[in-house]
Amino acid sequence: MHVTIVAIALLMILIGGPLILGLIGWMTTRQAAPASAGRWNWPLTINSALIYTLAFNLVFFTQELFLVVPKALTPGLRPTLYHNNHGWEGDHPLASLFQGTGALAIFITGVLFALLLRYRPGRSVPAQLLLIWMTYHGLLQSLPQVAAGAISEGNDVGMAMDYLGMSAAAKTIAALVALAAIPFIALALGRSLLGLAAEQAAVASAGDRTRFIFRVAAVPGLIAIPLIIAFRVPRELLEVVLPPVLVTIIGIAWMQAGAWRIRNAKAIGAPAPGSIRTSLIAVLTLLLIFQIVLRPGIPFF
Repeated sequence: MHVTIVAIALLMILIGGPLILGLIGWMTTRQAAPASAGRWNWPLTINSALIYTLAFNLVFFTQELFLVVPKALTPGLRPTLYHNNHGWEGDHPLASLFQGTGALAIFITGVLFALLLRYRPGRSVPAQLLLIWMTYHGLLQSLPQVAAGAISEGNDVGMAMDYLGMSAAAKTIAALVALAAIPFIALALGRSLLGLAAEQAAVASAGDRTRFIFRVAAVPGLIAIPLIIAFRVPRELLEVVLPPVLVTIIGIAWMQAGAWRIRNAKAIGAPAPGSIRTSLIAVLTLLLIFQIVLRPGIPFF
């Protein structure tokens, strides 16, 4: 029964909720003044896509690293870190518990970047994008794993839940709380993205906000998916493609569907980036590290 409840909640978060919110927005604002056409700033869109790619992979690496380190410190376990996974040899009762340390580490990472975003915002648009997307991936790569763990005992977090002796009811509550947080996180980060507008007029109306989120979040997220895949190959197709697709859908769908209702968004007035060079170099450097250094595997023993 608890599996059915969590599965229904997951479908609502992935599909139903954004569709309903977007439909309400369309019905509410269709008679409003049309959005200003504006000019599409492609350097901003591409920077957002590149930094989204960078953040996804930094967070994913953090997760794998903190899956490996506790095992490396445990007698009898010999873990190896890869670019898209980790493995280990040996047995120890704590191995199941340590399957949850990766999700915990990236959740903490997301919280820390959220605090930086709130109290130490970036001084430039790329720096602010990095804070936003690191918060996004830290939280939205970790929270869905709680729901997955409640459904599947073979999931990393599911193994940790079983080690801790969590009942079906406790798993269900944890999963529902984690899923319920996702729309609030996505909409809060959507407000931060609207703040990147160079002028207040660009986010003045519901249509303007919807258009701006499309340019700075939805399109960049779609562009980023094939870029992220390049970091993850080779591995089984499902493991390569599914994580970036799901993480993108689960948050950006809410941002796009709810952009119309984010009122009082404050544009910071900073000039949009005119170059993608720094972001591109950072992504390419990380890609080389993933494919040359991490892909063969780094043993931690």
